[in-house]
Order: sequence, then structure tokens, then C-alpha cells
Amino acid sequence: MKILVINSGSSSLKFQVIDMDTETMLAKGNCEKIGAEDSFVKYSVPNKGEIKNPVFMKDHTDATKVALDCLTKGDLAILGSISEIDAIGNRIVQGGDYFKQACIVDDDVIERIEGYYSIAPLHAIANAAAIRACRKIVPNIPQTVVFDTAFHQTMPEYAFRYGLPTEYYEKYKIRKYGFHGTSHKYVSHRAAEYLGKPIEELKLVICHLGNGSSLSAVKYGKCIDTSMGLTPLEGPMMGTRCGSIDPAAVAVIIDKEHLTGAQMNDIMNKKSGMLAISGVSADFRDVNDAWDNDRNPRAKLALDMFGYQCKKLLGGYIAAMNGVDAVVFTAGVGENRPETRARICADMDYLGIKIDLEKNDVMGKDVEITAEGSKVRVLVLATNEELEIARETVELVKNLK
Repeated sequence: MKILVINSGSSSLKFQVIDMDTETMLAKGNCEKIGAEDSFVKYSVPNKGEIKNPVFMKDHTDATKVALDCLTKGDLAILGSISEIDAIGNRIVQGGDYFKQACIVDDDVIERIEGYYSIAPLHAIANAAAIRACRKIVPNIPQTVVFDTAFHQTMPEYAFRYGLPTEYYEKYKIRKYGFHGTSHKYVSHRAAEYLGKPIEELKLVICHLGNGSSLSAVKYGKCIDTSMGLTPLEGPMMGTRCGSIDPAAVAVIIDKEHLTGAQMNDIMNKKSGMLAISGVSADFRDVNDAWDNDRNPRAKLALDMFGYQCKKLLGGYIAAMNGVDAVVFTAGVGENRPETRARICADMDYLGIKIDLEKNDVMGKDVEITAEGSKVRVLVLATNEELEIARETVELVKNLK
């Protein structure tokens, strides 16, 4: 069975084809800068080559056509016909509290996704547009939607509610939803496999660290808390996001700088975090280089702040679960920045967490970095959100034919 996985953003459309008989990625690509004059597509096939071509895409329908052409036309085509695709799995950022699991696409599903515009303005319309484009171009191929928020729907109410007037929750569903759920689900199950134990017997803290970062407490296979909230802004500071701050600071800045809510939102999401504190870059690699090579004190401050904030969340989740069996690092920073893992795990001896710095000196490999005598195992495991989406899609569509 071949599954096309689509991950659509406000101005991009990533795609990947996976052969589920072997769980092998056959091809992947990204349509970027959709709607701009300089839009382009990048596309690659393992061991065969890659291309980067300028092509104007006015909307997600155009981008979908471009993606399908990459798969079926030219020297790097992997399909004789698009009919060889058995199903399309769509990554959806926001599923609210209605969608508790992945499902087959129908008109009601699309309308509900579009209805989340107020809490996911950058993603809701783009996600729905990609689904509608596929239904228009390849109407006979079934589609599924897999929600970033679904894995976190097992959080108890005392964990997902905010201390705001109840009417805002009842009218607008203002609450914590959490994101990166597809990654957290995949990695928690991968950790159980690595440890050789049923996930129903494990307490795990998953650290999905990248340009966007979130941690989750996974107790016996279910998420009981996670660091992102109503939006992906909550939690540790990130590449360009400020992370959790005193809400009153927002009101003060708006008043002092005479800003609109939209302008302040832009500052918190796009002009804060590592970028703002380091004054160097939003990219952890650049910030680390600025400290290692230039001894830039602002770069060190940014790295220390990020590590400290993650450490506090890690400790809090251990307390919430009354213990932990393993801490797992994943995603771009989690998998590839040994110094970040070391900062987070330093001085955690009291909680039984010790890492071997020699074992930790690795990038891009699945590895255990636990030190001798550590009561808690520490793992570095690659995430694979596309494969998780494809797996859930197979389960949903296998009985349709």
C-alpha cells in the first residue's frame, strides 16, 4: 500500500510517499513560497537525485498539482499513475476538542477544520485548502486527517484548563490543546520498543526540541500533560517564539508601544525566543557557534535560558507522574545538539538522571546516553511524523476497499 502524506502550511506544502509494505520512503518534496512570484518546488528520490525548480503556484491547488506532477512525470517519477496511491494522509495542526483521533475526510470534517481559524489562523485554512485541492484533483483517492492535538486529548481537565472565567472555555474553548502530538505518539511507542517493555507499563517524558519545542508527560501510553497550550506559543522559548511569560507583560508592552493585538502576536511568535535573546539567529546551530567560537554572552544566555526552562518542565512532569522510567530527546535539536541535551540533564542527580557525556557526543543516531548508575534511562530517538501519519491512514482505509 502506498500512502501520500501531505503537510500543508500557510505558504508551503510538504509531501512524501511511503510504501507501507516495507515502511520505506519513496520520495519527498516541498512546494515553498506558495502565492509569491518566486515560489519553487524541491523534490528528491533516495539514491536517484533531487531537483529544485522555480514554478509559480498561486494557491494550494496549484501546489498540489505540482506535487503530483513530481511524483508521476520526469526522470524522478516514482509512479506510473497517481492511481497507484492508495490513500492520502493529511497532517492537521489543530483538531480542537472535537477530534480525539484520526478520521476519514468528509465535508463535515473539512468545515470543522476551517472553523478552527480563530485559534489556528496560519494553519486551519491552509490545511483545509490542501484537502479540498486533493479532493478536486484526485477525487477517487480516500483521504484521512491526523491531528497534532489528538494524542494530547487524554489530558485530564485539571491539566488542560486555564484559570480564566469559565464562560471563555464554554464559549470559545480556550484551553490547552498541545501540539507535535503525532511526534510525541510515534516517539513514545518507539521508546517502548527500544526499552523492550509494553508502553502501558512505562512513564516517559518526551522532549520534542526544535525550532518549535514541546515536552509531554506520557504515563502508561497516555499523555497527561504537555507544554504547548491553546497555540504553539506556550512552553519553553523557541526559535522565534517567546514561550510562556507573564500574561500581564503582554498588556504592558501593548500599552507602552501602542500596538494592536495582531502586532503583539507577531512579536511573540516571530521576533522573540532564541532570535531575540541571542541577537544572532533563531537557529540553535548558529547560536551554539556564536558561543563556542566567539564567546558571545547573549548566545550563552539564550542557550542557558532554553535549557533551564526545559529542565523545569522535565522535573515538573516527573512529579506529575510520580516518577519516570525514561527521558527521550527527539526532533532537530533533540536529536542533533549534544550540548543542549547536556544542559537539560545537568544537575538532575537527585531525580536519578545522569548521562554519559561520551555517549552523548553523537548527532543524528538512535542511541542511549544513560550513565552508569543512573536510575532513569535517557534516549535519543529520531521522530518520524510522516510514518506515523501513514500508519494511522492505513488503519483507517484498509477496510474501505
